[in-house]
Amino acid sequence: MNFIDAHVHLWTPDTGHYPLAAGFRRANMEPPSFTAEEFWKLAGPAGVNRAVLIQMSFYGHDNQYMLDAIQMDPHRLRGVAVIDQNAAHPEPEMLRLKAQGVRGFRIYPKDLPPERWLDAEGLHKMFALGAKENLAMCCLIDPNALPALGRACAKYPDTPVVIDHLCRIGASGDIVERDVAALCRLAANKQTSVKVSAFYALGKKRPPYFDLAPLIRRVFDAFGPERLMWASDCPFQVVEQTYRQSIDLVRASLDFLSPADKDWLLHKTAERLFFAGA
Repeated sequence: MNFIDAHVHLWTPDTGHYPLAAGFRRANMEPPSFTAEEFWKLAGPAGVNRAVLIQMSFYGHDNQYMLDAIQMDPHRLRGVAVIDQNAAHPEPEMLRLKAQGVRGFRIYPKDLPPERWLDAEGLHKMFALGAKENLAMCCLIDPNALPALGRACAKYPDTPVVIDHLCRIGASGDIVERDVAALCRLAANKQTSVKVSAFYALGKKRPPYFDLAPLIRRVFDAFGPERLMWASDCPFQVVEQTYRQSIDLVRASLDFLSPADKDWLLHKTAERLFFAGA
C-alpha cells in the first residue's frame, strides 16, 4: 500500500530547542508529544507511507520543527507552513520555505469578518505567487468564509486551493444543506480541492462515521475523486478514537467509491498537489 495522509500535525516536548509562540503554554500541548516517530507507529500499519505536515499553531510563524522533520525524512514528508499572511511582502519567505519542502501555506480568517478575510494585500500576493510557483493556499475555514474564497479563486484561477476538513461542515453536529451547497459551488474553480478529513470532529463525531457518507458523496459528485484527498488530522483523530477508524471510512466503507476513486483519495490527489516534481 502507498497511502498518503494529507494532514498531520507534529510537535515535540523539547520546548528548549523549539520554543512555543507567545500565548501558548505546555498545557496547550495535548497530547504532550506527537513526533514523527509516534505518527509512523500509527500510520505505517495502516498502509500510509507518506504525509503532509501542517504547521502547528503552538509554534506560530516559526516553522522550524516541521522543516527539521522534513529534512530528516525528505522522501516521505512535505509541509504546509504558516507565515504572516498580513505581511506586505510575503513572497521571499514563501520561496525560502518552498526550497525546504513546503508546498502550501495555511491561511484562515483570523480576526477579520468572514466576508473580508481575504482582503489583505499580503494574501493577494500569496495567491499570485501560489499560481506562479504551484504553492497551495490551504484554507482552514467555516462555510461562512466560502463566498470570499470564491471571489479569490475567480481572481486567481491558476492558484491551487485546498479546503481543509470538508470546510468543517457538521462541526456543530448538524450538516446544513446550504453549507454543503456552498462548498460544492467552489468545484467550479478547477484548481480547488477538498480534504476529506477530521471525521472525529464532524457530524455525530463517532466511528464508524457513516453519518458523514451523504456529505462526502455530495462533495465527491461535485469535485470528483481527482480533487479529494483523505487525511487523518492526527494527533487529534487518535486522542479518543483510532487511526484505522479514520482511514477505513474511505478505504472500506463508502460504497460509492470505486477502487480507482479510492486510489485518488488515498494517494494520487495528495501526491499530485504536494509531492509532484520533488
